[in-house]
Amino acid sequence: MNTLGRGGVPVSPLAFGAAAIGNLFTEVGEEQAHEAVAAAWQQGIRYFDTAPHYGLGLSERRLGAALREYPRSRYTVSTKVGRRLEATDRGGDDLADGFAVPATHRRVWDFSADGVRRTLEASLERLGLDRVDVVYLHDPDDHAEQAFREGYPALEELRAQGVVGAIGAGMNQAEMLTRFVRDTDVDVVLCAGRYTLLDQRAGAGLLPAAVERGVSVVVGGAFNSGLLADPRPGATFDYARAPAGPLDRALRMKGIADRHGITLRAAALAFSAAHPAVVSVLVGARSAAEVRDCAEQFAVPVPAAFWQELRDTGLLPPQEPS
Repeated sequence: MNTLGRGGVPVSPLAFGAAAIGNLFTEVGEEQAHEAVAAAWQQGIRYFDTAPHYGLGLSERRLGAALREYPRSRYTVSTKVGRRLEATDRGGDDLADGFAVPATHRRVWDFSADGVRRTLEASLERLGLDRVDVVYLHDPDDHAEQAFREGYPALEELRAQGVVGAIGAGMNQAEMLTRFVRDTDVDVVLCAGRYTLLDQRAGAGLLPAAVERGVSVVVGGAFNSGLLADPRPGATFDYARAPAGPLDRALRMKGIADRHGITLRAAALAFSAAHPAVVSVLVGARSAAEVRDCAEQFAVPVPAAFWQELRDTGLLPPQEPS
């Protein structure tokens, strides 16, 4: 187990991302969701991440129900604030926001101190827990002023009161996360999709800053939403259809991985875990089989010759992986 920042919150090197069991893109049955969490536990995963955004609270409810079988002291849970859920009768579904659930609620951007506390209280109720271990400001891209001026101080106060063990921000970009690392006292940042075999933007500023400041980094999106798990025409890259350029690079990488006797999935996970700032790699899974595959691939040693061939062919910068 690793710990976050300078605090004592433990996280497993491989983490379970619960967006998929919130019906990300397609429906997942209750039993399948429960089995996915159980498989994660069986594979030694002890860090579980969720958010109100994921399925309008469905992910939190399912994760909390599944974790009820295990001792609370033996696992770490993170959730997020910034999108407050309000009940609505608009009807229809939530697929426009990516989730195959009824549109029973609407998301309200709210990084105010009151919004942070209210959102966290609602999350605890859905999870069925009296505490979470980590709270992230979720995607404050267009709300930076309120997030830094109100949301972050509210999290700092909750940490000081012992309500949460660690605080941070989670985003699909590296630049604002670097500002959080440099200008605040966060314990951890969750960076999705920006430190992968196809996108190393976090390696330029965020990861070195995190090492310098003693801030932990959790990397999400190691497969860039699917392309690095199964590169083929029609695969998704950053939640949209993969453009020709990234698809070609992924296919070339897969060919090299095949020659070295490993899978591209194993290489993608190993790359995201390689930097000294990274304490955990967060992988979303919607079934027990996907969880087991990720755990198996995470344990595969990737030969140095594979990395060297990627560098020699220009598929990775000379300094990667760090």
